[in-house]
Amino acid sequence: MTASSIEGTPYRDGQAPVDRPLVLGGRTFTSRLFVGTGKYASFEQMRDAIDASGSECVTVAVRRLDLGKRDDGKVLLDFLDRDRIVLLPNTAGCFTADDAVRTARLGRELGLSEFVKLEVLGDPKTLLPDPVGTLEAAKQLVSEGFQVLCYTSDDPIIAKRLEDVGVAAVMPAGSPIGSGQGVINLLNLRFILESITVPVLVDAGVGTASDVAIAMEQGADGILLNTAIAKANDPVRMARAMRLACEAGRDAWLAGRMPKLPYASASSPTSGTIAQGRAQERAHTIPGE
Repeated sequence: MTASSIEGTPYRDGQAPVDRPLVLGGRTFTSRLFVGTGKYASFEQMRDAIDASGSECVTVAVRRLDLGKRDDGKVLLDFLDRDRIVLLPNTAGCFTADDAVRTARLGRELGLSEFVKLEVLGDPKTLLPDPVGTLEAAKQLVSEGFQVLCYTSDDPIIAKRLEDVGVAAVMPAGSPIGSGQGVINLLNLRFILESITVPVLVDAGVGTASDVAIAMEQGADGILLNTAIAKANDPVRMARAMRLACEAGRDAWLAGRMPKLPYASASSPTSGTIAQGRAQERAHTIPGE
């Protein structure tokens, strides 16, 4: 797969894109925005933000589910519309391939989903992924029939290795988890988009709506985020902004941006202007008439 630029926008396969649906593990998603369930002030706020986001798939950290029980006996899952929303169990907090595999199995045994967002972290300070452990766990989970959406770094080589083992989607980090720095390395994101055919969802580091739009304008198939909504001053309003930004970025990608030019280019025609018409009249006037 190669990419070229048509009217300023880098396209996969060197051709203008077709607006194909997002299909993961045999399931079609209308919304390209995937959101998390953590860090909200309340379950009610989480529910309202998810509704405003329009997301059809939310991540749930398997290892932290029991921590969400309230005095009234309700848990996080009680606030999610399972008829509309696909649960994406998350192996968050796992630092070895073995722990991640066990956590994914637990999520499936609890009846959450055949989908899993695989995370194998390599460092507790940066929360950057362990590429070796990630690849090892991905191979095992794919062999067990999981639909693996794999959190990884923005390394195009690792992304290709993950595709080769059969993951359903590759999810490169835009920047460190929860940092809000946006997509730091757009060039690497483009390399990944050029080199693999499975869906690419930008995961981690998004801070605001413009970050989402920028990532989608590169041709990303979707966005996964959590902290940018949950820790906004108004999470529900931010969730709506993220939904609109995701849609706008996708439309901009499909439309194809204009090329960047080094100099000005007038937006109005230069021919037929009043000043030009007068100059032409003077040029055709016969002296002495």
